[in-house]
Amino acid sequence: MNRPLTAAKVRDAAPLFAALGDPTRLGLVVRLSSSGPRSIARLSETAQVSRQAVTKHLQVLEDAGLVRGFRRGRQHIWEIEPGRLGVARDYLQRIDAQWDAALSRLKTIVE
Repeated sequence: MNRPLTAAKVRDAAPLFAALGDPTRLGLVVRLSSSGPRSIARLSETAQVSRQAVTKHLQVLEDAGLVRGFRRGRQHIWEIEPGRLGVARDYLQRIDAQWDAALSRLKTIVE
């Protein structure tokens, strides 16, 4: 956990965090995480953007591996891809550990 992230790992993480960096997309991830699978119609009900925009945001999230869509009858249902969220959590934990180590080294130098 204390090894620095390699350039290849950072390149892999960049699309993930770019997808989460948009407030609309982050809101969709939060809704899907807390409410479970939802149709585009249900996700669009409380969105501040059009249904077409919600669909485009879901595509970006799918391209980043954060959500997946499937058909249920005539509806397109979207759900969280939990493994990819775990990857995001792992990256953040590694970065947090690196900062803790750096702050510890700085404290040692200052004292």
